Amino acid sequence: MRLSEFQRAVRDEFGEAYGASVVRDVVLGPLGDRTAKQALDEGEDARDVWLALCAAMDVPRNRWYGVGLLPPSN
Repeated sequence: MRLSEFQRAVRDEFGEAYGASVVRDVVLGPLGDRTAKQALDEGEDARDVWLALCAAMDVPRNRWYGVGLLPPSN
């Protein structure tokens, strides 16, 4: 998952303003008690951050994969 796909997934799942707050404020235990922003800034894989965020925010499992994917380049 590219960073742009992560950002799109967050926006699609949580909305623009709330998504920004979630990424900035929610502490994710599986990622070393860092926020999603901290984890990404420190080089954590975007997919791992997305999955940890989904689990922490009780996103239904059927939306953990595929959300935010960019259409293939032509």
